[in-house]
Amino acid sequence: MLTAEQIAAMVNARTHGDPGKTISGVSSFDDAGLKDLTFAVDHSFFSRLNETKAGIILVPNEAPAVSGITLLYSDNPKLAFFKIVAHLMPAEPLKEFIHPSAVIADDCVIGDGTCIEAHVSIGQGCTIGNHVHIMANTVIGKQCRIDDACRISPNVTLADKTRIGRQSIIHPNSVIGSDGFGFVQDGHAHAKLLHTGWVHIGDCCEIGACNTIDRGTLGITRIGNGVKTDNQVHIAHNVKIGDNTLIVAQVGIAGSTTIGRDVIIAGKAGISGHLNIGDGAIIGPYAGVAADVPPGNVVSGIPHMPHKIWLKVSRIIPRLPSLRTRLLSIEKRVKKLESSSTEQP
Repeated sequence: MLTAEQIAAMVNARTHGDPGKTISGVSSFDDAGLKDLTFAVDHSFFSRLNETKAGIILVPNEAPAVSGITLLYSDNPKLAFFKIVAHLMPAEPLKEFIHPSAVIADDCVIGDGTCIEAHVSIGQGCTIGNHVHIMANTVIGKQCRIDDACRISPNVTLADKTRIGRQSIIHPNSVIGSDGFGFVQDGHAHAKLLHTGWVHIGDCCEIGACNTIDRGTLGITRIGNGVKTDNQVHIAHNVKIGDNTLIVAQVGIAGSTTIGRDVIIAGKAGISGHLNIGDGAIIGPYAGVAADVPPGNVVSGIPHMPHKIWLKVSRIIPRLPSLRTRLLSIEKRVKKLESSSTEQP
């Protein structure tokens, strides 16, 4: 049990209402009960604060006060909420363990406190750090390195020479270090290019489920520190991604493109190869990026264009059939007028 006063002290929040109000759990805004903590960060929730049954609500500083409801005002209520979630529902401590069914090469170096689950395969020359958790059915190739406190989820494949930085998370069914889509025309055939590179993923990264990140054809495919990818993202050979970039679901990035720091790439965007996306740029959903994007620019659409222009274009597109009809009508009237003027003596 935690009181509103205790929570406020833990997350540096300001209390409105009953400081002695207690909660024992957490829940979403609509599903919360009387003993739950919830949060409301969107302005659309502010008019509904009296609709939730939650005992305590974390809100941003600009939220209105509501009589009879215990509110905790925070600079970052969502972050504060999940700090309380971690306090109430702490992760189980990792226990050092190697399952008998795991197949590990004799020359591998395994750190202290590491857990390796059933049917894991680890190839020759690998180094696994301290307190690493490698879950069932994961395959790790030769000469890979996984640094301290990483979590590798079930059914992940790390191809030869893959590097994973400390405190990184790889979600299920991701394939890191497979060959890129590299072929050269040989008559009517497509000759495969030999891939000798590898993938380097930095510290504190999170790679979503079912990602595919290709090894460099020559050299490195590099994912910077703090990069977060959603599910079903594809990153091709020799791509470079700067620190703290966010990549949302179903994004595809073609080979040898460089993505800067603090970039946001929204869902289903596609980025062509050999491009440069500058630091702090934002790529909108479904965008088709076929040229460089300068730092700080916000682009959308196919082909990509400044977001403000795309908003105008997207409003025009549904009107194109009626505009075409009007244009054809105007053309007919113009031709009729031209015909009439030529017939006059």
